[in-house]
Amino acid sequence: MVQPVLIGITGGTGSGKTTVAETIIEQLDYENVAMIEQDAYYKDQSHLSLEERVKTNYDHPFAFDTELLVEHLQKLLARKSIEKPVYSFKKHTRLDEIITIDPCKVIILEGILVLENKKLRDMLDIKVYVDTDNDVRFIRRLVRDIKERGRDMESVINQYLEVVRPMHQQFIEPTKKYADIIIPEGGYNKVAVDILVTKIKSIIEGID
Repeated sequence: MVQPVLIGITGGTGSGKTTVAETIIEQLDYENVAMIEQDAYYKDQSHLSLEERVKTNYDHPFAFDTELLVEHLQKLLARKSIEKPVYSFKKHTRLDEIITIDPCKVIILEGILVLENKKLRDMLDIKVYVDTDNDVRFIRRLVRDIKERGRDMESVINQYLEVVRPMHQQFIEPTKKYADIIIPEGGYNKVAVDILVTKIKSIIEGID
C-alpha cells in the first residue's frame, strides 16, 4: 500500500496560506484530503493563569507541541486515525474536545513554522511557501485578531511590533529556502495554485 502524500504549506501570519490550503481541498475530493493546522498543536497551558497565558510568544518554535504533531503525522502516514487537539485563542490554551482525523491519500500541514523544524521538514513530500508583502499580512492579521479572537487594535499592533515581526524575520522568512514551490500573493495566485493542484492529482492517482 502506497504511503499518503504529505504537503506542507507555510508563510508568515496573514500570508494567505490557509486560503491556499482550502483552495486545494476544494479542488480535490474531500474524502481524499486531511487538513492539519499547526495552530492546533500549541502547547497546553491550562496549568497557567490567563494573565500568564497571554504573555506566550506564539510565533516562537517553543510554543508548539511539535513532538505530538510529528507523532500524529507518523500515524496518518501509517494509515492510522488520530485525535487532533483543539486550541482556543480566546482562552489561550488547549480545550478538552478533540477532532478525529481518519487516514486518507493527501495530508495538508499548514502553519507558520512548518518548515522550521527539520524533523517535520524531512517528512514532507511537497514544501510550499506563501510569500505576501508585509503590509498586506499585517492588515489581514489586524482584522482577523479583532474580529475572530476578541483582541483590541492596540494589543494587536504592540504584539506585531514586539513579537510577530521579529519572529518572522528570525524563524519564518529564512525557511523560504527550503520550499519546493513559492507562491506570491497566496490564494489570489490562481495560476500557481492550479499548478500545485495538478501536481497533487498526478501523485494521488498512483495511491491505492
